[in-house]
Formats: sequence, C-alpha cells, structure tokens
Amino acid sequence: MDPFTHALSGALLARAAASPGAQPQRKETAVPVHLQVAAGFAAAAFPDLDLVLRLIDTLTYLNWHQGPTHSLALLPVWAWLLAWLFSRLSRGRYTWQSFYRPTCLGIAIHIAGDLITSYGLMLFAPFSPQRFSLPLVFVIDPWFSLIIVTGLVASWRYPQHKVPAIAALLALCGYVIFLSTLHQQAVTIANRHIESQAISHPQIDVLPQPLSPFHWKIIIRDHETYHITDINLWDSGEQQHNNVGNWLLTKITAAYRPVTKNNWKIQPQFGNDLVNSALIREAWLAPAFAPFRAFAQFPVLDSEDRQEQKFCAWFYDLRFKFPELPPSFRYGVCRENDQADWQMVRQRGVFYID
Repeated sequence: MDPFTHALSGALLARAAASPGAQPQRKETAVPVHLQVAAGFAAAAFPDLDLVLRLIDTLTYLNWHQGPTHSLALLPVWAWLLAWLFSRLSRGRYTWQSFYRPTCLGIAIHIAGDLITSYGLMLFAPFSPQRFSLPLVFVIDPWFSLIIVTGLVASWRYPQHKVPAIAALLALCGYVIFLSTLHQQAVTIANRHIESQAISHPQIDVLPQPLSPFHWKIIIRDHETYHITDINLWDSGEQQHNNVGNWLLTKITAAYRPVTKNNWKIQPQFGNDLVNSALIREAWLAPAFAPFRAFAQFPVLDSEDRQEQKFCAWFYDLRFKFPELPPSFRYGVCRENDQADWQMVRQRGVFYID
C-alpha cells in the first residue's frame, strides 16, 4: 500500500483509540489527542523506511522489503523505539509509555494494510523468512484511501468525538469484506477453468489489479506452464469496447475483460524456444541469478538476446506485469561465451509499481 495511505491509516486508528487529553491530575503522563494522532501517523509510516535498502541495490530492497520492519515479532521493539523517540522529542514532558499505544497501533495497521496486498510480509522475521499475503487490495486503491481521508476530515470537524474515526474503520472493514467476496468470485472462475482444461496439478493465485476493485489477475500454474487472464468482474460482457481511445488508463481498463470473453492465455515459464531450452534453464539456475529467483513468485521468460557469442535470457515476475505496460523489475542473466560465468543484469527504464 502506498506510504501516505499507510500514515493516514495510523492517524485514523490512533484517533479512534485515543485516550482523553491532558487532565490536571495527570499532566505528566496524559498525551494530548493531537500528539497521539501524530504518533500514530509517524508510526504507520515507519515500516517503509526499508526503502533505504534501494541505496544498496534494487534487488536487495525487493528481497527485504516488507521484512523485519513489517514483522509482528519485532513490532513491540519498533513501537518502543518510536515511543522513546517521541518522549525525547517532547523533552521528557511525556513518558515513552504514554506514546507506546499509538505507536503499536500505527505499526500494526501498517502491517495489516500490507498483509492484504499481494507482495507478502515476513511476519515472523528475523525468526522466519516466510512471507504471508491475503491479496485483496491493490497497492494504490483510491476507495480505500478515500474512506480513511473522510474519517480523518470528519474527526477534525468533530474533535470531541471518536465516532467518525470508528465509523471509518468499520467502513474499511466492510470494504475489505466486499473485496474478499470479489476475490472468491475470481477463485471460482479459476476453478471452472481448471475443470474445463483438466489441469492436473494446479496452483491458483488471484491478484488485485489497478484502477478498479473489480479488476483481477488470475494465475494458474501447472508445473512450468501458466494459465493467465485479466478479468473485470463488473463487466457482464454487454459493454462495448470499440472506442477505447488513446488514453493509457482507458487502454489498461479495457484490457480487463469479462469472464464470458474467455480471455485466457497460456504462457510457458521458459518460453517456446526448443532449440535454446537447455541454455535458458541453465541461465535460470545460474548461481548469479539466485537473488532474482528468491524474489520472483511467478517467474517467466520475457525474451532472449543473442549477439555474436553473448547470450542473455530476460525474466520478470507476473505479479508486476500490467496490461499496456512493460514489466517492472526485468532482470537478465548473461554470459559472453560458453566458458564464461553467468552475470545478472537489470534492464533500466521500466515502469515500477511496488
């Protein structure tokens, strides 16, 4: 989820859970509501500080993004660190314990927000690198953000009441439940395709897509073959798509087709080049390519490039391929001749969605 929405969600939850402001008998511990909200805002933005890993390189960032800073196991530690920092910034007027609840809530709602996207979180880092995901929301969802902003504006308009913030949180929960019903519809469509094609060992993944909560990508993996479709659950098939125009967003929207259009594509993981099949697999398994293999959940060959004695095989992850856009994070593995070692390279200048 985008960082600003994360931060706003932390402010909203902190407002809903805020204790009363400073009282005469508790001046030393009672933090004003606006400071509790500020602490929730900052704490909810904190986990995305792992962005600094991009200073090392992009693939290091990709493999560790939503890692230790998004860990439930480390949440108490991060919350204490932030609470201590806020106490120091207040010059000791408020103890770290006074800030601990809003910082815990801010980090917790950030983790919850990312858990319902498709990237995957290391919830138990550093004890386990396993990633968890309940892919229901695209990383940029205007409706999700609008609910949060509406709740904060209403809370500002009625500062003496928690009801607007609580109502907005309940509306967020309702929206997520609605998205889960759409997710289940897409899973049902995937199961129907599996039955019609008699796929023997399917692995189903349903991913939310941009521009509409009704846009979904279905990926069915059968060994080294993907069955893929981009669907629009709102489109019954009766809408006309003849005049799409030249606007990029309208082209992207039009690419998500109704279920009735049978928009399935079959894409082999290693392509259809039988001549270079062994070489492509050797490239994929090269030790130098291990960081990309660790990152890619749905790797697929994009293209091959042969120049004189140099050979490159380019791969991307289907999670980051959207209609009408080049794939994000396109990496290749190359060698100069049959005796040279494989080297990993990245193609620059591609569209990026985290």
